[in-house]
Amino acid sequence: MAGRATAPRMHEFGSSGVRGVAFRELSPADALAIAQAAGSVLDAPRLALARDTRLTGQTLADAVASGLTSVGADVDRLGIVPTPALQAYCEAEGVPGVMVTASHNPPEYNGCKLVGSDGVELTRDVLDDVEAAIAAGVEPVAWDATGASREVDGAIRRYREQLVAAVDAAAIADADLTVAIDPGHGAGALASPAIFRELGCRVLTLNAQPDGRFPGRDPEPVETTLGDLQRLVRTSDADLGVAHDGDADRAILVDETGDLIPGGVALAALTDATVAAGDVVVSAVNVTQRLVDVVEDAGASLELTRIGSTYLITAIRDRLAAGDRVPVAGENNGGVLFPDYRVARDGAYTAARFCELLTDAPASEVVAPYDGYANLRRDVPYADEADREAMLEAIAKAAADADAERDETDGIRLDYGDAWVLARPSGTEPVVRVYAEARDADRAETLADWLADVARDAV
Repeated sequence: MAGRATAPRMHEFGSSGVRGVAFRELSPADALAIAQAAGSVLDAPRLALARDTRLTGQTLADAVASGLTSVGADVDRLGIVPTPALQAYCEAEGVPGVMVTASHNPPEYNGCKLVGSDGVELTRDVLDDVEAAIAAGVEPVAWDATGASREVDGAIRRYREQLVAAVDAAAIADADLTVAIDPGHGAGALASPAIFRELGCRVLTLNAQPDGRFPGRDPEPVETTLGDLQRLVRTSDADLGVAHDGDADRAILVDETGDLIPGGVALAALTDATVAAGDVVVSAVNVTQRLVDVVEDAGASLELTRIGSTYLITAIRDRLAAGDRVPVAGENNGGVLFPDYRVARDGAYTAARFCELLTDAPASEVVAPYDGYANLRRDVPYADEADREAMLEAIAKAAADADAERDETDGIRLDYGDAWVLARPSGTEPVVRVYAEARDADRAETLADWLADVARDAV
């Protein structure tokens, strides 16, 4: 007799899907139940499935495939591909998809991200329906209605071809660029080096062997993990360094001197090259002042959302539906969206668009107008929900006494005019994140350390 799947222990879709420590917080049974719920809500006869390089990815992808076929859906299994490649496949084939990835999270994590048949992550209201289906449980189909599963080759090739055709490949080739690429052992290793060779660049690689142990560096491309890439750029006279997270939907850049280009700086430069009067740019509440200045100078408007691609995508779709032009959107973490291309983050596409800016000037000169701000982040871990709530209560109490403009779109942001600080619980890890920005680095450090200490002292 058919039975209902047990609801997973962790089923809330955060800012970028469901994530947790694999087999402990996100088990194969959890992945199966998520897939059954997604298959039931999306009600599509066929779905695509892909994963990044994590060691637990095959096991969890097998569970997802079982969940989808058990509710009658056929499954196209793409294997290890970047998230943007899955999205390109979903758009081209008109099928929804599931990406098994934990993006930038440590190697022991994994997760599930859901994509619609237009190649775009699902909006918040659809994710709410999936969560409700997980909680209720989903009845499998009869034995003779089981879906079929098949391996599909060529998804990365199709993605590469589409991306190269979407940028100014001739201008990039004429610039005669040397690009150093660090995919961090993630899924981008199978796509980005080839993409930039096809764009006419001389390509150097680092950490470009797919490896779910991530031996060369942590999956998150931040200053503390990119020292090797910076050294490679300096010693090889490369024009640009490109680093991806685990599923390659983000790109952090390094200029020709080996200096890291903060994600907010790259976003400001890309926006300045794209935005026009009357446009709308979408970003999150931890937006850098650099972007605010660019948008104001262009005569455009800026819409701020909660942090996370899900919230940005929902706002972009709402704006496009209202008839607004949204040429670019993104956050300070290297996740940039160009809605005219696809309403999705794409690390390789972002880096290629930045290469278009290097036809007349080196990277350091391209980003120089957007310098002058210090942007910091502090992560404060917590052990359980009680600790989390104690931290948030302490932060709220400290913020109540601050002489600053307060915003609670996502966490608590205090704007002092010359600087701002934001504290919020992460949507993907058990940490409270504290962000701060100011023209003076000491001022930014003081604000970031203040709220981080408040959170630590609370437990």
